[in-house]
Amino acid sequence: MTSAPAPEAPVGTASVSTHILDTSRGRPATGVAVTLSVRAGTSARWTAHGTSATDADGRCKDLPAVPEGTTHVRLDFAVEPYFTRCFTHQAEAQQDAPRSRDSDAPVFFPEVTVVFAVTPGEHYHVPLLLNPFGYSVYRGS
Repeated sequence: MTSAPAPEAPVGTASVSTHILDTSRGRPATGVAVTLSVRAGTSARWTAHGTSATDADGRCKDLPAVPEGTTHVRLDFAVEPYFTRCFTHQAEAQQDAPRSRDSDAPVFFPEVTVVFAVTPGEHYHVPLLLNPFGYSVYRGS
């Protein structure tokens, strides 16, 4: 999937971008579905606002700007299909190698959800550092 540059955020709205690095492989995580949801206030309901998938560089460059009045953003990363593909590819490449003790284990984190507060006019880059048994996120630049 080829991603176009993220649309410019209208004045008064926030914009969001993300990327995923698979730290167990030292490579970008490609083909991970990402859903962006928004809400206006802590008691408001979440509304799905956009979807994307990470490109060959592990980036989502085409997430839409968030609507005016948004106070919180949620990024949902569907990582289980990514790890299933990685485990399948690894098993095929090492078909004669001894099985590791975790090779039949289900994915420990099938999805990762990150919620953060936003301020109008700001850009939020939220990288996800991912491995089969852990993850971390931070506000990037």
